[in-house]
Amino acid sequence: MTEIHLSDEDRDFIEEQVKAGIYKDVDEVVAAGLRLLGSKEGKLVELQRLIQEGIDDVEAGRVHHYASGEDLLNDIKRMSAERKHKTGTGH
Repeated sequence: MTEIHLSDEDRDFIEEQVKAGIYKDVDEVVAAGLRLLGSKEGKLVELQRLIQEGIDDVEAGRVHHYASGEDLLNDIKRMSAERKHKTGTGH
């Protein structure tokens, strides 16, 4: 098995999680941490993709200029209402 070295603070945290009954043992705590890290990494990759998509849209001229923040807000509300009407979830 691979040996890992933890700070006293990390070791105390893991022990607290096990003692509190949140996890069965140290392996479960580490596995949960790794799952969380993997999930965050996946979200980061998706965020980077969406940012690049936005940059690509701007560079391609696929943008809309608003005269004011109020105009933008009104457009967002209009699009939301259209989406709710289209999906039948308007409440």
